[in-house]
Amino acid sequence: MKFFQTFVILALASSHAFASDPSPLQDFCVAVNDPNSAAFVNGKFCKDPKLVMADDFVFTMFRNPRNTSNQLGSKVTTAFVDQFPGLNTLGIAMARLDFAPYGLNPPHIHHRGTEMLVVMEGTLYVGFVASNQLNNTLFTKVLTKGDVFVFPQGLIHFQLNVGQTNALAFAFLSSQNPGLITIANSVFGSKPPINVDVLTKAFQVDNKLINHLQAQSWFDNH
Repeated sequence: MKFFQTFVILALASSHAFASDPSPLQDFCVAVNDPNSAAFVNGKFCKDPKLVMADDFVFTMFRNPRNTSNQLGSKVTTAFVDQFPGLNTLGIAMARLDFAPYGLNPPHIHHRGTEMLVVMEGTLYVGFVASNQLNNTLFTKVLTKGDVFVFPQGLIHFQLNVGQTNALAFAFLSSQNPGLITIANSVFGSKPPINVDVLTKAFQVDNKLINHLQAQSWFDNH
């Protein structure tokens, strides 16, 4: 009897230890008491399985090089659940990264997913920054064709083409909707803008520089 009681206690303890909420697939999901007012779920509503076709599991936007004639010299084509509905509930996403010579995919965060990058063509200088707890240590590497690098979830990272030719990479992410926060866009392109006094104090620079950065319209377009 004592063994049975001990077993039950351990089983209950284990169920609580391993139980967890599902990973968030949206930036926020405010609870409502009236189910008739609920418009969103943690993810997407599911298509009737009887209506599913093979085409639902195909994504064709990676076939051709993308236009990199912009200020950064790069273009990221995402296959997240919004662009590729067949990914819903599968916990995976992908992206194609095209770079002009010396093109940059600027510092950014995927707050809901780890990223694994594989270089298909060219030479990329890549890196990520650890948290304050680890003294904001920077980890960098120069990658060439066939190399793979992983960026831990939620950490600032970037990729720069350091070659004289175009570069191509593919990224695989551990969420159907890993999210994207481009640091410069979020800080200087927010709507409404962050108070200038906050940014001048945070960056220890003149307010004229902050005003100049907040006036750059390209933050809205990349």
